[in-house]
Amino acid sequence: MKKVLNLLLLWMLTMTAWAQTSPALEQLKADPRKAYGTDYPYTGTAAKLTKAPKGYKPFYISHYGRHGSRYYWNAMLYREMDSVLTIAHRKNQLTAAGEEFRKKFDAAKTELATGVSELSDLGWEQHQRIARTMYNNFPEVFKKGGNVLAIASLSGRCVISMSGFCQELVQCNPKIEIREQSSRFTLDGVVPDDRQNPARRDFPSTKPRFEKNRDQFKYTDNLGETVVRRAFTSTEGLPGSTHHIGENFINLYTSLPNIGHEGMMGSLMTDQDIADRWESSNLGTYSWLFPRKNMTIPILEDIIRKADAVIDGSSDRIADLRFGHDDRLGPLHILMGINGADRDPEDPYEVKNCYQNWETCKACNIQLIFYRSKKQGADVLVKCLLNGSEATLPLPADNYPYYKWSDFKKFYTDRCNSLKGE
Repeated sequence: MKKVLNLLLLWMLTMTAWAQTSPALEQLKADPRKAYGTDYPYTGTAAKLTKAPKGYKPFYISHYGRHGSRYYWNAMLYREMDSVLTIAHRKNQLTAAGEEFRKKFDAAKTELATGVSELSDLGWEQHQRIARTMYNNFPEVFKKGGNVLAIASLSGRCVISMSGFCQELVQCNPKIEIREQSSRFTLDGVVPDDRQNPARRDFPSTKPRFEKNRDQFKYTDNLGETVVRRAFTSTEGLPGSTHHIGENFINLYTSLPNIGHEGMMGSLMTDQDIADRWESSNLGTYSWLFPRKNMTIPILEDIIRKADAVIDGSSDRIADLRFGHDDRLGPLHILMGINGADRDPEDPYEVKNCYQNWETCKACNIQLIFYRSKKQGADVLVKCLLNGSEATLPLPADNYPYYKWSDFKKFYTDRCNSLKGE
């Protein structure tokens, strides 16, 4: 019995040490702002790419990108923040740090209320940088010009993101001809579940397996209450519960870098505060996105169909571009199993090692780069980039990060067909 207990203790120590040095936590340590998750502003850091196999050149790109940085999506956040700060100020219930924040918020509140859900200047710039990086990384695709189709959801922030991206591509090479479309006709390829999509249909939904073991995840989150204590001397008579007020502060904090107001909240909150709760928030994001993965089957089928048309010569496009939302790109990321996101672990502590919610950040993007060789009978190859970095797919790879298109097409066609009947 003693031997068993010793082995168990050794295993626990080993797992604890491993968790502390897991790649996800190391990334978070290097950049605590990644803990903002889906609010993290895309940085566009250049990644070194692996040279294509001898004789192969890129000829086509298939892309799905989330809209860029924006103001908070719900006007209630700004309204409730304004209300609670105004009342607390009148009742002399603000700390010095809370009063300093109130003044800054008051100066910006008209802008915030006007900008609700709209793309910010940073969001526009992000998509221009992504487009120029794409052009510079794969000049062979674009150097002769050619036809591009860009489609977006009916949301204004997606349409403007698409416009910024496409404008930059044309500035790189005026010979590129781009048709931009935000239409009910193309919703199936970008937001299939939109109620205005005439081809909309339901797909089965499943919960991630860790949910049945969620009680094994031991974590107490007191940040909301802590921030409230930093901002208010008392919450008596203020609208909303302490928990709700605290969550509003947290949501505002992580959204501010997207709109040029980073630092507005002063000492009320820090990046480390957000980083300390990241693993719990990452579980929440995975739990939200995972059940939606089957809903993105039409997007993946659109990717396969349009790529096939280019490969067989029935389409002359050099790129297909899609602009949508985090609750489509995140599930697509999971459906495709990019970097192991489809592993669906039972252990809640393992989720962070297959999915990190900062990968579904503002302006996040998936790019599939297609390569062909002049050699007779040579396979068409495809490489996946997630936010500009080479990513793994659940496919055989003799020459990673390059995969055979035939393997890609068969695997994902079979996966889509099997999931439709779950």
